[in-house]
Amino acid sequence: MNGINTETNSSLLQQLQQKQETLFEKLASGKRVNSAADDSAAQQIIDRLTTQVEGNRQSISNAYDGVSLTQVAEGGLSGINSDVNRIRELSVQAGNGILSDADRGALQAEISQLQENITQTIDQTNFGGRQLLSESGNIDFQVGANAGQRIGVQTQDIAAELDDVLNIDVSTAQGAEEALEAADNALEFVGGARAELGATQNQFESAARNLSQADVNVSAARSRLQDTDFAQATTQSIATGIQSQAALTVQAQANQQQGQVLSLLS
Repeated sequence: MNGINTETNSSLLQQLQQKQETLFEKLASGKRVNSAADDSAAQQIIDRLTTQVEGNRQSISNAYDGVSLTQVAEGGLSGINSDVNRIRELSVQAGNGILSDADRGALQAEISQLQENITQTIDQTNFGGRQLLSESGNIDFQVGANAGQRIGVQTQDIAAELDDVLNIDVSTAQGAEEALEAADNALEFVGGARAELGATQNQFESAARNLSQADVNVSAARSRLQDTDFAQATTQSIATGIQSQAALTVQAQANQQQGQVLSLLS
């Protein structure tokens, strides 16, 4: 009888020790679920939520890169807009009939400098090595953890669109009149391109805000499944420790009794 009780108590003691080790692991790691063995269903959900969290966080970074890119492109167009405005102002001045050929030549010299500035701005406006104003195309950014969640920034060959402005000549009255029309067309085009970039920037910023909120929500959901309830785990650990001490005491008493029986038999 004593042998059976001893074996039962020993098994109970092993179970309590294993439970205590598990509780210590949870308290040390701060996680309720450290492996699939702890809770296989919860582990699967946690893995999916972790993928979502990591995807959201990288997407937030992507969205802010998109914001930066649109700001750089819009900044380049803003400089071009200022130069074209000045060209238009000079073109209006060139339409003054009392100007001499030398006067018109001076106006044209300044216009030529502005045209060079525009060309230089187009060539130098880039982001991470990607040309933003000299090529027509689309630059896509992944702004979500799932496929298909993308925002694209459209790029254009600005030099081709501003070809008339880059070739105007106000050295004659006719040239001055043509320059006005070219400048007006250029300003309309540049204004439209800036507005489009502004709208795209707003898209990126909205996506970043939404992703940040989603990250908070998904992280909280993962935490509820994964993190240790320290108060509960500590209470369980204390209770298990008391049970283990009781089992050890019973084990010691059983061993002592067995020793006494053996001593009498011998």
